[in-house]
Amino acid sequence: MKITVIGFWGGYPAKNEASSGYLLEYEDYRVLLDCGSGVLAQLQNHLKPEELDAVVLSHYHPDHVADIGVLQHALLIQQMLGSKQKTLPIYGHSLDPIEFNKLSYKNITKGIAYSTDKPVQIGPFTFQFMKTNHPAPCFAMRIEAGGDTLVYTGDTTYMDELADFASEANVLLCESNFYSDTNTDASKAGHMTAREAGMIAEKANVQLLILTHLPHYGDHQQLKKEAGEVFMREIALAKSCLEFQL
Repeated sequence: MKITVIGFWGGYPAKNEASSGYLLEYEDYRVLLDCGSGVLAQLQNHLKPEELDAVVLSHYHPDHVADIGVLQHALLIQQMLGSKQKTLPIYGHSLDPIEFNKLSYKNITKGIAYSTDKPVQIGPFTFQFMKTNHPAPCFAMRIEAGGDTLVYTGDTTYMDELADFASEANVLLCESNFYSDTNTDASKAGHMTAREAGMIAEKANVQLLILTHLPHYGDHQQLKKEAGEVFMREIALAKSCLEFQL
């Protein structure tokens, strides 16, 4: 399994970068996790939009789905130019019917609802979903392929259940939108601190913690330091084009 960070900012993208978007590849199958603002432009550094096999969305906040519409238009234009392509499946939850219905567009994309009831097979990847604690309905993902496991938290406050969900994963891609040494209560915004991300990683006994959904202030190295106070294994900060091969 190969993981490439396309975008990692929380809320909105920094200059020339993108908010949430992560490319997963196994064998010749390519899945995009979330499609936030700026993701489509950055994605094209790695592949053509029509080369995607599936998209999976954690929730419908703009920093996670803003580029779905332009992705649909990109596929439409390429179809008009003669590109042969099948309908792209976009997986999302159906708790917000208005937003879910936007995932289907002509014969270009088709919205497919997932739930926590049973795993979903998407190409070679097996997805399991867990509802998180966030102002809008949001789902963490446990993704397995070829004997390796990636867990993506999506957006959430600290939850003990996340440690069980991420148990023994190779990689925990965990939101870390707040610093631990401030007076701001991350949970009121529906997010976590770096220390809380480290606590989940430690309890889950993961091999690698990647901090993502990063804030637009402060020194991001401080996030790594705070997570490292409770998690003693490898920690990385998400950044554009960061790649990991499992």
